[in-house]
Amino acid sequence: MSPLRQALAGYLAVRRSLGYGLARQEKLLGQFITYLEDAGATTVTTRLALAWAALPGGNQSWHALRLQAVRGFASWLQAIDPSAEVPPAGLLPWRPCRATPYLYSDGDIAALIAAAGTLRFPLRVAAYQTLIGLLAVTGMRIGEAIRLDHGDLDLAGGVLTVPQSKFGKSRLLPLHPTTAGALHGYLRLRDHLHPHPSTAAVFISLAGARLDYRNVHATWKVLAARAGLQARSPSCRPRIHDLRHSFAVASLLDAYAAGQDAQARLALLATYLGHVDPAATYWYLSAAPELLARARQRLEHHLREQP
Repeated sequence: MSPLRQALAGYLAVRRSLGYGLARQEKLLGQFITYLEDAGATTVTTRLALAWAALPGGNQSWHALRLQAVRGFASWLQAIDPSAEVPPAGLLPWRPCRATPYLYSDGDIAALIAAAGTLRFPLRVAAYQTLIGLLAVTGMRIGEAIRLDHGDLDLAGGVLTVPQSKFGKSRLLPLHPTTAGALHGYLRLRDHLHPHPSTAAVFISLAGARLDYRNVHATWKVLAARAGLQARSPSCRPRIHDLRHSFAVASLLDAYAAGQDAQARLALLATYLGHVDPAATYWYLSAAPELLARARQRLEHHLREQP
């Protein structure tokens, strides 16, 4: 193993000990080191980092993301190799454009579940109908849902464990009896249709393997089209991740409707959703006009009561 690859292994180990996954960074930096080795370089230079990051393929944001990965590694490498150069920030300027959440109504979710009923094969129908329902009522990330194993479900106790989710944290989610019942019904049908799957996963494919992330997203596009869901703007398209946004917004709207302290609900919601930074949860306030309207009404009511 070359010194650069040894350094990369150390960098990844240190950052992962802090809770970062770094799957994409590991892949990108491995490719970068191959590029350095082919160029005969023994350390990171700004010239080579910029040349690699801007290789043909991808758009400006992708090039900036590649260079950002190099900057993190180069900053760490410089501590053990003073000759390593850290590319300056802003060499490939890019301002991220966050997608506008596609907030699903109850009718939209019902249409999606109905669309899943049009899929071929009963096992696929059951898997996707249950998966959509689970995401809608728990706000789980899609990756968390498809990583669920049998041992993560305590249906009798009404609790679901999300193991080692984003940032390496696990959390417990309470399940409504109807949700636990739906999961139990799915598992019973699944075991009847495929008694010997090759995985302990809750959601399985026709082959008996764990559902694949890319295949789920491809199927989601089909279901959204069959459900008649259309983009509301170039940046607001029906994504599966937006079931999570919809859950968060609905939770806050419920708090306002019940006259509860929305700030306190936000703190609970951040933990429930598995957010490390509460700012990730606060962003939902600006993502939905309904929430802004509720917040304005609450403020106006408060001001009217002031002497």
